Amino acid sequence: MNQKEKESPKISVIVSTYNAEEWLKKVLWGFNCQVFKDFEVVVADDGSGPKTKELLEEMSKKVFYPIVHVWQEDDGFQKSRILNKAVEACNAEYIIMTDGDCIPREDFVEVHYINKEPGYFISGGYYMLPMNISKMITLEDIEKQHCFNIHWLKEKGIPKTFKNNKLTANGIVSKLLNRFTPTNASWNGHNSSGWKKDILNVNGFDERMQYGGQDRELGERLFNFGIKSKQLRYSAVCVHLDHKRGYKTPESIAKNQAIRKETRSNKLVWTHYGITK
Repeated sequence: MNQKEKESPKISVIVSTYNAEEWLKKVLWGFNCQVFKDFEVVVADDGSGPKTKELLEEMSKKVFYPIVHVWQEDDGFQKSRILNKAVEACNAEYIIMTDGDCIPREDFVEVHYINKEPGYFISGGYYMLPMNISKMITLEDIEKQHCFNIHWLKEKGIPKTFKNNKLTANGIVSKLLNRFTPTNASWNGHNSSGWKKDILNVNGFDERMQYGGQDRELGERLFNFGIKSKQLRYSAVCVHLDHKRGYKTPESIAKNQAIRKETRSNKLVWTHYGITK
């Protein structure tokens, strides 16, 4: 029995994607560099064409971890629906969620794994890269972790800002920054993790929601359910590759804000538009 056929993994990582093979390949390579290795990657594919499937078949032969491809027909932006299908497909009790444009640092899965705790979900952060550097990153840069090295990034033109601490902080400094950051420890679709049973207990994502905030709304229902959150944005690190946001419309934002307002004001735990219909 090889490693890909053994018992359920300790972690399932959901990676969402849509017709972005160049970025997805870099992300999958990032997961191949992880120091913690007992995980599977579940690709939540919101209607990509055949090139994504071909990439996943090719990458399955090159990476040490199993890849599960969960696909649905292209029906516009239906990320909540495909994420719910991916949650059901996860073989582990604990799930990390990230996006197909976020390359994980080599300790990414390990940080989520060692900080997981019953009754909590974890909120991580990301470091946004401009388009020119996003394209420039090679597989070797990922293997050698150059794209997380602030000196390498500065050589490529990244300005000096406070957010650079996300890449340079470690040990006690990252713990202090995690504790004192003003950012809410919300559920962030690009970098969060939680227990599968907790996600099922609130019925997953609200499938009425379009682009913008559907991840936060899930987190708000988890809070209403009594789950607390841990802030790890300076420890669980990924770099976010640049891309256009074609689905962000004023209508989708307004619709989502109305759903979130109802969730908050009525302290809703369950969505009737989630995994169980």
